[in-house]
Parts: sequence; C-alpha cells; structure tokens
Amino acid sequence: MSVADWAPSASLDALRFRADRVAAVRQFFAERQVLEVDTPVLGQGGSVDPLLDSLQVEAQLSGQRQRLWLQTSPEFHMKRLLAAGSGPIFQIAHAFRDAEVGQRHNIEFTLLEWYQPGYGLELLREECVELIERVIGKPVSLSVHRYRALFEQWLEIDPFTAETAHIAALAAKVGGMDSSDFSRDDCLDLLFSHVIEPQLGRDSGGAVALLDAVVDYPASQAALAKKRRDPVDGVEVAARFELYWHGVELANGYDELADASEQQARFEADNALRQRMGKPQVDSDQRLLAALEAGLPACSGVALGLDRLIMLAAGERSLDQVIAFPTPRA
Repeated sequence: MSVADWAPSASLDALRFRADRVAAVRQFFAERQVLEVDTPVLGQGGSVDPLLDSLQVEAQLSGQRQRLWLQTSPEFHMKRLLAAGSGPIFQIAHAFRDAEVGQRHNIEFTLLEWYQPGYGLELLREECVELIERVIGKPVSLSVHRYRALFEQWLEIDPFTAETAHIAALAAKVGGMDSSDFSRDDCLDLLFSHVIEPQLGRDSGGAVALLDAVVDYPASQAALAKKRRDPVDGVEVAARFELYWHGVELANGYDELADASEQQARFEADNALRQRMGKPQVDSDQRLLAALEAGLPACSGVALGLDRLIMLAAGERSLDQVIAFPTPRA
C-alpha cells in the first residue's frame, strides 16, 4: 500500500484549521445558550426524499435481523427532541448520502444543523449569516433573490408558468442529455444547478464576503418546510431559503412543517415518486410523525454543510483538502 493510500488527504495544518473553526462554531452557540445534542447515526426510518439516496444496514436487534438507515441528516431525531421540550438545539453530525462523490461531495460528510423555536425564517437567516461571519473571520454582505426572478434573469423563463415541455427542452439543451424521463422539478433543478448556481455568491475575495440567499422556491420543492403564499404574486411557494457562496450551496433553512398528517402525506407521495423513478422504497420515520402529533413548537431550522464552509474559508476547492479521510480512502 502506497503512502497516498493510507495518509490523510488534508494536511495537518488544514486539520488544525478545521478544528479551530469547529471550536468557533461551538463557542458561537454557547454564547447564545443553544444546547448541543448528539443523536443516532442509525435510525429505523430514513429519508424518502426522491433526490437523496439513503444507505442501509442490517443489524441484530431484539433477537431478529432488522433494516436500519444511515441518516442523511439528524433532522428527524432533532425534531423529536424539540417536541420533547428541548428548546433551541444544535448538532455537528456525520451524515451519509449514497453516490455523492466529488469536489464538493463525500458520501460521509459533516452537517451543522440547528433549530430555533419561535424564530421566523428571516431571523434564522440573520443568525446563519452571523455564524458564517464567525467561521470565516470577516463580515458578510447578503443579497436575497426570489427563485422566480433568478430564472427570469438568467434563463428568460417563468419557472411557475412555463410549459413543462419547454422547460424539459431547455434542460436537455443545457445539460446535453435526454430529459424525457425527467419530472418538471428535475428539469428545474438541472437548469438551476447548471446556469444559476454558478452565478450565486460570486466573491472576489475582498474584505467583505459576498453571499446570496434564494427564497420562494416552488411549493413542490418544500420537502419538510411549510408552504405559504408569495406576497408578491400570490402563488404558493416553499417557506425556505438557501445560502450560496462562490457558487456553492452552503445552507438550507426551513420554516419547519409541524402538521403530522401533512408530513405523512408527503412521505407517501415521495415514496410513490421513488417507485416511479425505479428507486428503492425507504421506511418513513413513524416516530417523527408521532412527535409531530404530540406537538412540535413553531420553529425554523437550518442545515449547513460544515465541510463546505471550512473548505471555502480555507481557500480550498475540494473537500479532500479539509477532510482527513474522504470515502475513497476511508
């Protein structure tokens, strides 16, 4: 085995930088009296999101072999803590998503996730910016953009009213692939990632970091967020935001859905879509549904890719430079 096979991909200086930035995160939340929690990596339910591929294992549990899921995010367990009365909480968690390998992806990665009861999305977004400022060591200037306006600016289409066939044809042209089997949201995601995302958070490296937030995504992309009416034109949109820096998605924030019956309906719809896509069914988290039924406090939450933020703060272009052992050499 060569040195390259066993040695860490990141330098020791980079790993010291990482440790220092993680300590800064913990200090940030300690100052705000946000409780650090530690929830399981394995769960009896997984993410049914059609865009995510969960990993599963079999384990001996209660005298029989049982399927367990490696968590794509600590969200479900953290919401169960919120329903139990935890108050504001955060976690630095290892998460797993199959087939996600590349400069900005690793199958096993580190998420910083936190929830603030009583916070609306704008207040949580402000706190997210303050956290990023602490980690990168300089002030942030944030610009907020509506999803619809970005499509009109960069692609000259209205993503809410354009014919699906037109969106699919444009996606095929931009992506250089056959999009005939793509859903409308698949096509919109392709267009967003190929054309719009590289334009977001464009930063020349000055004294102030330039970040962009995207809001008012289509209601079909709400995931575990509430839906609301866009005050500009009345269309139903997802109550969520995403933050971008250097064309990289850093954070995804939700006004959290608390309705158990609506959540159950979304789980079922997502698993039905997975079936149509030829993807395996995933066990939905029944304990999360029970927690929502018991009562989730009104709250907003955000998941931030900590590896990505540290990578950009260090001036690197690949996660390998800030992770000791990425999956290919784990």
